[in-house]
Amino acid sequence: MPNSAELQLQSTDYAVIAAYFVGILAVGVYVSVQRREEDDHFLAGRSFGWFNVGLSVFGTNINPSFLIASASAAYATGMATANFEWMAWPFLLLLAMVFAPHYLNTRVTTMPQFVRRRFGPASAEFLSWYALLSTIVLWLGGALYTGGLLLSQILDIPLWGAVVALTGVATFLTVAGGLAVIMVTDMLQSLLMIAGASTVTFLGLYHIGGLENLLAAVPADRWALIRPANDPDYPWIAMVLGYPVLGVWFWCTDQTIVQRILGARDLKQAQLGALFTGFLKVATPFIFTLPGIMCAVLHPKLEDSDQAFLTMVNYLPVGMVGLIVAVLIAALISTIDSGLNSFSTIFTLDIYQRKFRPDASPQHIKTVGRVVTIGIAIVSIGIALSMQSVGKNLFDLLQSIIAYFAPPMAAVFLIGILWRGATATAALWTLVCGSAVSLGFGLIDFFKEPITSQFGIEIQLPHFLMMSFYLFSGISLFMILLSLVTENASCEEHLPSPNKASQQLGSKTGLIWAGWALLALIMIGIYVLFSSAEGTSALN
Repeated sequence: MPNSAELQLQSTDYAVIAAYFVGILAVGVYVSVQRREEDDHFLAGRSFGWFNVGLSVFGTNINPSFLIASASAAYATGMATANFEWMAWPFLLLLAMVFAPHYLNTRVTTMPQFVRRRFGPASAEFLSWYALLSTIVLWLGGALYTGGLLLSQILDIPLWGAVVALTGVATFLTVAGGLAVIMVTDMLQSLLMIAGASTVTFLGLYHIGGLENLLAAVPADRWALIRPANDPDYPWIAMVLGYPVLGVWFWCTDQTIVQRILGARDLKQAQLGALFTGFLKVATPFIFTLPGIMCAVLHPKLEDSDQAFLTMVNYLPVGMVGLIVAVLIAALISTIDSGLNSFSTIFTLDIYQRKFRPDASPQHIKTVGRVVTIGIAIVSIGIALSMQSVGKNLFDLLQSIIAYFAPPMAAVFLIGILWRGATATAALWTLVCGSAVSLGFGLIDFFKEPITSQFGIEIQLPHFLMMSFYLFSGISLFMILLSLVTENASCEEHLPSPNKASQQLGSKTGLIWAGWALLALIMIGIYVLFSSAEGTSALN
């Protein structure tokens, strides 16, 4: 039985890791050659079906920090973090059935382009820089540092070596074929992640002696998905009110996620892809979070809960350990190449082409996009390595700051789509003032302990999810009131209803709505199941 999180890699495991690198690069070269004549570097010719779209969205969402943190949180506090996965489906539904019809009907490539259509150039220009900031902080520098640190520890190589190697592979895939290569490799890497993590779960259950033994060994409160309002980690009121703000921003407006939907060949495939991601989300806590619960049963005295996932990996046979390392690499590369492509798309199309070369040929834009990708990859390496000084606080920063990036974007997009009375003036000032206030509170939240110790000022902020809700509410009210006292501008474009937009695209949604209804029933069943598991554990 394993007794530490230190992975025991054998020559077979290293061979599996090497095979992964060779295989993923070979796939990238093949897809690049197959699409070498394609000019649409950023949306892959809008040619992908629902299976590719769904797996690419799923793979982009998963990163090594998520894998480690999910098991870690489950080890320490139980299954409550599963809410972050199981509450995603309503916002994937919102993306598919409300936002996607508008995105595909307007034929935009980036989120700033959509805001330009709805609210004019001023808001779009601000949003371009805001999106670049969020991409480089959340998708590139932070993810690359945390993933590189994990990989350097597993393979016993310097951090800089891990960061450079991973960035090199991700950059090659992005430059070689743009979104086309990324979506194909994301699909393969997502399947690899699901297979590898599922194996860890099944082997953990085997060593515990089955589901009945697991239920008997785990305290009832560890199964609770809905925690009391005074719970310090995951109070239900904060989850119910705050998570939707994050959900709208992340799933419905973030360029890195939405770009996969834009790459679908039509609205139906985009909607089915989002639905497929929703079904994949059903499995995520079972294969990524549950191993932490199992580790608490098998190893109740770990010194650090962050060791939970890797401790469970040691139950795998030789060769499979290498596969899990490949899974972690796959998760990281999927996140990094998605961030690179997103940054390159916005910078090239919304800043370079629009401001400096509006008459540039598709081939020139494709070349510029590749150069930008290489440039931001080098910058990301520097940012990731500089984050060593932040140390253990980095993960807390990245998790909490998401809640502070979300409110202004969620407010502007939701109100802009749902209310024709929203004005361009209101949108611009909401983005500017709302972003300043939200990010300001984010910095205060993260640095409140140093501020208290340095200046003796006691800072007590609500849970970060509640802060996100309060900020969103205030920013939304600000935008509505400002819209009421300002006039619509000539640059604004009023959008049709989502149903009318779907009709204009020739999409029939009856069966798709049936799929969402089925998913809703499954999710209700899961919450009932865990309530039953909580009761069973209490009886035992």
